[in-house]
Amino acid sequence: MRERKPSVKLLDYCQESASDQIVPNPAVLRSLGWHGLHLELHQQPTFATDEHHHTMHVLACGLVGSSHNNAPGLRSLDGKRSRERRDAGDIAIIPAGITHACSWNAPTQFMVLAVEPTLLNQMGQDWVNPDRIELQPQFMSQSDPFIQTILLTLRQEAEMAGMGSPLLVDSLKTALAVHLLRHYCVTRPKLSSYSNGLPQVTLTLVKEYINNHLHQDLKLAELAAIAQLSPYHFLRLFKQSIGITPHQYILQCRLNQAKHLLHHTELSIVEIATQTGFCDQSHLTRYFKRCMGVTPKQLLQLRSGTRRSQ
Repeated sequence: MRERKPSVKLLDYCQESASDQIVPNPAVLRSLGWHGLHLELHQQPTFATDEHHHTMHVLACGLVGSSHNNAPGLRSLDGKRSRERRDAGDIAIIPAGITHACSWNAPTQFMVLAVEPTLLNQMGQDWVNPDRIELQPQFMSQSDPFIQTILLTLRQEAEMAGMGSPLLVDSLKTALAVHLLRHYCVTRPKLSSYSNGLPQVTLTLVKEYINNHLHQDLKLAELAAIAQLSPYHFLRLFKQSIGITPHQYILQCRLNQAKHLLHHTELSIVEIATQTGFCDQSHLTRYFKRCMGVTPKQLLQLRSGTRRSQ
């Protein structure tokens, strides 16, 4: 890595409002409490940044969700300068530690996702020497639908203000790390393919753990540890075993448990939401309505009506 000039800013997205150093306006949306991952949505006027470095790998996506082209401008990556295409969904990759600067010649909207380098090192250690895991810089002149989809999903989670599932964020983080290793590293690791799913004994252990801890924030890493696998391998094998992701399975278990408690206990909806791992009553109600077709309150009313008729 080149020796840094003393005047070049160093941005650490682990610190609050780090990007305020280089953009005119604060981000309109920021993620909170995502370990190893930080998302921001920006709406900015015409501007140009000073040279800076990042402590994390940074992905930038122009005008996510729009059919219009993004604002024109230039970007400098590790001393190389280029005018960018910046169509909707185009992705720029700014590896940690390299010199970076950019300019936008019109008002713009873009998203930024910062990723801890240790995440790629941990994920790729089974396939390549961690010292050789190096991301390639990329100008915002080509799209990546996979990364765009992850960014959109993470944006939805951030907008839910803490009501999203930590397991979903962990799953997306794992998928993103593997995608970056496969497509944007200087040394491309050869990732193993699996087709047989989890051993039945292991699957049973994981399911029992999930059902015994539905009230907690279940994380992909802890489930993978039970199976003695990396999060990436666990995610793939779990889905091969039962046809859905761990996040989908846990949501299914929580809803089934909530339905059971509504039918067979006198607990309030608030108490049931707490016992089944939902953030609050509205969180439970939204998913219950989506998956069951009725709200918890409507189900209680149906139960009361059935009892009176007996």
